[in-house]
This record gives sequence, C-alpha cells and structure tokens, in this order.
Amino acid sequence: MAMTRQDTEAIRAFQRLADSRSSVRLRAALAVGTAPDPCFVDKLVERCAIEPEFFVRDMLTWALTRHPVTLTLPGLLREVRSGRAQARSQALHTLSKIGDRRAWPAITPALLSDADDEVARSAWRAAVVLVPEGAESALATALATQLGRGDRDTRLSLSQALVALGEAAVPALLAATTAADPRVRAHALATQRLRRDPDAGFESAIEEAKRVGVLAGAPRTDEENRADR
Repeated sequence: MAMTRQDTEAIRAFQRLADSRSSVRLRAALAVGTAPDPCFVDKLVERCAIEPEFFVRDMLTWALTRHPVTLTLPGLLREVRSGRAQARSQALHTLSKIGDRRAWPAITPALLSDADDEVARSAWRAAVVLVPEGAESALATALATQLGRGDRDTRLSLSQALVALGEAAVPALLAATTAADPRVRAHALATQRLRRDPDAGFESAIEEAKRVGVLAGAPRTDEENRADR
C-alpha cells in the first residue's frame, strides 16, 4: 500500500519530537497539538516520560489535552504506574490538566507519598483537581501525613493543595499542629496561616509558625504562673 501524505507528515512529526534540538521538539509538539490526530497520542505519552526540557514537556502535555480523553486516558493511567519517576510525574500533571475524574482511582496513597518529590507534588495537585465530592476530608488526612517533608517548593506545593481543599482540611491541619515532629508542626501552622491569609508569603508564614512553636515550648515566667493562680 502506498504511503499517504498524512502518513509521511506523521512520520516527520515523530522524528521531530525526538530531535536532538529542544527548539525543534517544542515546535513539533505545538504542531501536533494544533492539528490533533489519534496516531500521535501514544508517541506524546512516550515522549513525556523521557523529554529532558521542562518547556517541551509542558507543550507535550498541552498537545495531549487537545486530543479526546477517551484516547489519552488509558495511556496516562498506565504511566502513573511506571517505574520511571518522570513518567509518573508527567502523567499525573497531564491528568490534572485534563481534569477527568475517572482518573481519580489512579491517585493512590503510594503516589501521594511517593519518595520522589516531583512525583508526590504532581500527585497532590492532581488529587485536588480530581477528588470526588465527599472524599475531600479523607484526601486532606492523607496529605497531612506528608507535612514537613522536602524542600521549600515541596512544602509550598503541599500547603497549596491543603488550602485548595478548604474547610475539609481544617481537622487534619489542627491535628498536625500537635505532632511530635517540630517540622510537621511548623508546616501545619504555616498552612493554617495561608488558609486565613492567602496573600501571606509562604516564607513569612513559616517564620511565624517557627516563632509560635518556640513560644509554645518556652518555659512560663513567674508572672504567667501567678496569673493562673
């Protein structure tokens, strides 16, 4: 059977998605998203798992969102179980952008507590988008087990996820403020402050939480003891 013009263009697009130059890969992903075709879906999912450049990965995700969910969902759900951390992270990121709640069962406790911070952050964001009505409190409880972990960006991502859950996160955060680990307490207090004042910077919220923690653990003065008598 003779190769059609469409077949030839698809082959060229596949080659450009794997080009050594990131600018070529970026333009290829843009072109694929601009003119969606089912034949591109598997290749886009595959490239997400190995693409080294952030901006190209983001364009690959955008291109996937331009295709029907019925075509993209199966491949993305397979990827969240991949042994490759980037594959899991990017698939979760893409699921959060698609926003189809049929993907919710794939957001497992193992992903929410993934040892790789980028995977965990993507799982937290996806979970907040995909959580079904009535499951918010259970999700908040699961997220609260991760308080205190990681660097500044990781902690901020978790705080943002908990804040996005609204009132459902209040009991879990309150419980975490009495945790034995001072990092967990400080993170919980900072998240509570962000809930009350979304415009507050995360760094200032953390510093205030640390001050509160220090004061809470400080010995009482003679005046304070006399005042309680």
